[in-house]
Amino acid sequence: MAISTFSEWSLACIHCIKTTHKNPLLNPSKHPPILLFISPHPSCSSSRILILNSSRSFPPPVLEDEESTGSPILELDLKFQAFQESFEESFKELSPPQQENLNLLICKMLKDSKTEEMGFESYQKAKRLQDFRPTRSTLHNLIRYSLSVKNWNSIWSISEDFRKFGVYPDASSCCRLISSCIKAKRFKLANNLLQILKLEKEVAVLSFNAAMRSYNKLHMYSSSVKVFEIMTSSGMQLDGECYGHTMEAYLKMGKNDKVVLLFKQLESSNVEWTPFCSQIYRILCESLAKSGKPFQALDFFREMIKKGCLEDPSFYSSLISSFAGVREVKMVESLWVEAESKKMLRDPAVFLKLVLMYIELGLLEKTLDVVSSMKRVNIRVSDCIFCAIVNGFSKKRGLTSAAKVYEDLVTEGCDPGQVTYASVLNVYFRLGLYEKAEEVFWEMDNKGFDKCVVAYSSMIAMYGKVNRIKDAMKLLARMKERGVKINVWIYNSILDMHGKALNLKQVEKIWKEMKRRKVVADKVSYTSVISAYSKAREFDMCMKYYYEYRLNGGRIDRAMGGIMVGVFSKVSRVDELVKLLQDMKSEGTGLDARLYRSSMNALRDAGVDIQVRWLEEGFDPS
Repeated sequence: MAISTFSEWSLACIHCIKTTHKNPLLNPSKHPPILLFISPHPSCSSSRILILNSSRSFPPPVLEDEESTGSPILELDLKFQAFQESFEESFKELSPPQQENLNLLICKMLKDSKTEEMGFESYQKAKRLQDFRPTRSTLHNLIRYSLSVKNWNSIWSISEDFRKFGVYPDASSCCRLISSCIKAKRFKLANNLLQILKLEKEVAVLSFNAAMRSYNKLHMYSSSVKVFEIMTSSGMQLDGECYGHTMEAYLKMGKNDKVVLLFKQLESSNVEWTPFCSQIYRILCESLAKSGKPFQALDFFREMIKKGCLEDPSFYSSLISSFAGVREVKMVESLWVEAESKKMLRDPAVFLKLVLMYIELGLLEKTLDVVSSMKRVNIRVSDCIFCAIVNGFSKKRGLTSAAKVYEDLVTEGCDPGQVTYASVLNVYFRLGLYEKAEEVFWEMDNKGFDKCVVAYSSMIAMYGKVNRIKDAMKLLARMKERGVKINVWIYNSILDMHGKALNLKQVEKIWKEMKRRKVVADKVSYTSVISAYSKAREFDMCMKYYYEYRLNGGRIDRAMGGIMVGVFSKVSRVDELVKLLQDMKSEGTGLDARLYRSSMNALRDAGVDIQVRWLEEGFDPS
């Protein structure tokens, strides 16, 4: 049997016909095997059969009438196993020109989503034949199909076919195949592909570049270096792109000396790297800048400009940041002016580094020049920069200057964020400007910054200081309502204000709430509670909390020691008092003059002269 050419295929559309007497049935037993492909047809209500016409010596199959024995509906029962057997028997008789047509047929099936699976299976059968050889187009479509269904085993099999048949896909298909394998973390498959493709000069370099690019995207920089080493050991023709990817990998790994070494190697070679000139110089300059060699980086940058390579904002960002790191103010300002004139200032991180440099050097007015520069280049003053300026003025010039610079920047149109609001709220609180602090807090809340723990902590501490306990408790309830996690510092403020007011029930309630919420009490918490019970003269409770504190590994400071010296003195617990003083000495906690006198009086009243002498010899009141 012979199969006709691709242009001679015909279609037979067999409709399901409803009849009460006869059904047309296909009788394949009277004819030799033919190649059938079943697929839906838009113009037919049921299915169609794609028939490859036989040669003249074998007439086409005949549709015979046969008596209906049951259902009035035609049933066309073509099993897939019968199709496979027919395919194999038919293919054995194909001549080489017709095998070329088979490649076209497989490609056609692979391009159709309805027949692509059948096309893949047809390829699997076809490649078993001795004279079959897939074309590039066939491999391209096989790769596309296998990647779409993520059939990695099939991709492995197809990659082995590259070597077996000596046919390789085009460069774009190879790059896509390598990139997809690495993206899907099929690294063993990707390595196998590279070992196969390195033998084909036409696609090898591009495929290896795709691998390095994909590994860098996954931050697998050591893998990129290994790919480059395979290229060099295999004697492949290197290009500028592979040098660029490898230099980037070394840069991210912190091996800046390797970056410089590779650049020198590239310069001494005959490799054409003009298309990648800017990328390679950018990596080199960034590497030198990170190595603390900004002047060398600047020299290479000037060299790049002379060569006619395009500059971009990343060069200026790297250079300015590097010079700012070594506090070369003149070079920083020179590059800053140059970059602004070329409209190359686009990275907000550069402005933050400038602000931090000026704050550290005490040139606070220069920070306002940075803000003006940001406005000129249409970059918004970030919350970090705004907060850094406010905090810088607070540390270097005091709280009043910090409050003034905040108000000035707001007047100029700078928009504070959560961090800046929290900082300036604390500034107003420490200045005693409680109304302004409260105004900032509610302004912050109205803007949606309603879950800032630092701001809540400052406000509750402020309410405690001005004895507005009800407002503090309302704010605490507001935090619970909005799901803000209450930390130990907030609870300490609440405990302190209730303790000073001798609201012992509230103190106990808050303490139990801390336990329930699993907030671990610290030294301040215990000191506040013990102080409250001491003022209320409930000394048993003082000792209970003190022993609990010590059992949890708490150390004694002067505040805790002063309270407990008074407690033990008032309840005449001389042994505990002596033990307390011994613990304080062993932990290195000194006694101030007031605490020393209290301890001495308590021991004298108890009539323990030995302990009095021990106290006089062992402690130096300061």
